[in-house]
Amino acid sequence: MDIKALIFDLDGTLLNTLEDLTDSMNYALSSFGYEEISIQQARSYVGNGAERYLELSLINGRENPDFQKCLDTFKTHYQANMENKTKPYDGILDLLNKVKVKGYQTAIVSNKFDDAVKQISPKYFNSYIDVAIGESEKIKKKPAPDSVYMALEKLGCDKSQALYIGDSDVDAKTASNSGLKFIGVSWGFRDKSILYDLGAQTVIDHPSQLIKILEK
Repeated sequence: MDIKALIFDLDGTLLNTLEDLTDSMNYALSSFGYEEISIQQARSYVGNGAERYLELSLINGRENPDFQKCLDTFKTHYQANMENKTKPYDGILDLLNKVKVKGYQTAIVSNKFDDAVKQISPKYFNSYIDVAIGESEKIKKKPAPDSVYMALEKLGCDKSQALYIGDSDVDAKTASNSGLKFIGVSWGFRDKSILYDLGAQTVIDHPSQLIKILEK
């Protein structure tokens, strides 16, 4: 496999962020008197950016007159509390160390807002990640291919030489739209069967399995 670059999703793939995302959403909802969501609801709601996450969490979604205030409250709270319970999944740091030693380039492409991605990446992954791109007004979010193409441009790598690794339906669609081969991970926010149904060539159950795939 002539692969030079690995493009990773962030939430549900490299980092287990679910508890902090749930806590911040519930802070925002309760601040305006709305019913809180469960962690299982949050698991199915995240992946398409903060606005979509709130739209699914808040009664009447975008039609709710408090939508923008809730969104601003969520973002502010999450920015200050995104590291309370978040941590890399078991085996991720070892994986990233090994792929860097082997000379692979690495990038994060996420629908988490860009300021958060750029704050989180160096804290948890130090020099393991070469490029980190999040959601912003400057670029279309996943599953549009734009952020993947931007990452590849910054890495100086052709899409034929890159793999996309993620945990969700959004990631599978992003890889397809970008023309990249997709490897799903089963430890994240979506069921394994969904990833296969959406075209994953492979779904791995532990980060160490990615090294074995790259060595084939």
